[in-house]
Amino acid sequence: MTAKKDKLKKFVTAGMTRVHILVVGDVMLDKYYYGEVTRISPEAPVPITRVVDTKDTMGGAANVAHNLALLGCQTSIAGFVGNDYHCQTLMEKFVSRGIDYKGIIYREEPTTTKLRVIGGHQQMLRLDFEDTEPVKPLYANRLINFVEQTIENGIDAVIISDYGKGACTEDVCSSIIELCNGAKVPVFVDPKGREWDKYMHADFITPNVKEINAILEKPIKNRDEAVQQAATYIMSKFKIKNVLATRSECGMTMVSAKETVHIPTKSQEVFDVSGAGDTVIAVFALGIAGGLAPREAAYLANLAASVVVGKLGTYAVSKEELEHVLLQQMQEETKK
Repeated sequence: MTAKKDKLKKFVTAGMTRVHILVVGDVMLDKYYYGEVTRISPEAPVPITRVVDTKDTMGGAANVAHNLALLGCQTSIAGFVGNDYHCQTLMEKFVSRGIDYKGIIYREEPTTTKLRVIGGHQQMLRLDFEDTEPVKPLYANRLINFVEQTIENGIDAVIISDYGKGACTEDVCSSIIELCNGAKVPVFVDPKGREWDKYMHADFITPNVKEINAILEKPIKNRDEAVQQAATYIMSKFKIKNVLATRSECGMTMVSAKETVHIPTKSQEVFDVSGAGDTVIAVFALGIAGGLAPREAAYLANLAASVVVGKLGTYAVSKEELEHVLLQQMQEETKK
């Protein structure tokens, strides 16, 4: 146990900056309008929200990249945006966080944006600006070519962040996975929807229980044995080597050919689960690419997620926060 703790501490404090990861997928902007509600509109039976603050954050694949960058990882991102105001906001954020965005491709469709209105601590409204049609072959080929070039130049891992917004088509996903397999670069998938054939032969996949149930004929309950059996089915059916199932209040289950590990959740008041999956795959991939064993990387990802769910809105965990929660957890385990 002591050796494991020392290894994790050393990795978090000094090992993450040596890793270079490419994130590919549905790039988004999350916009928040925070306000106070004191009365109902006389025009319609809706609350009047007086806006007192606004916030723009990276969402989707961009939030995965944001997590990696805040942790000190060398981070590149690839995906699609429109030539619009929302895109300009994203580019400014990429620059401010040192994220390499040479893989961002402009197309005619708008930059995927989610606008949320928050009254107090309650989300009241969400507006989506998006076109979820599968990306056209011309743009898909550009993305695949960029990923191929990036792999040839040297990369430690590739993350596919699928939010069902059109970037992660069957051709895009299968081509990237094939390129990664050929170059022996680990590829991690955060899945979406029911069509998982496009994720065939990925090294790691990180579904939650809801996403697992979307592909099963008979939904499972969030129980250790059921999740383990479902993960084994996924590995067999889709030829995926490892499954990290995120299970909300039940923690995580890491299943590989060698072992199954159930990781209990860290005690934490859950405020908002937005972006927790992004943090999990970012920290998990960073750990694997940096030389941690899957169970060690999953343990670290679980701790990082405990930070995110305690925040309102999309949130990326920093290196300092991860180091703090790791040391805190180590002290708690020592007392037991």
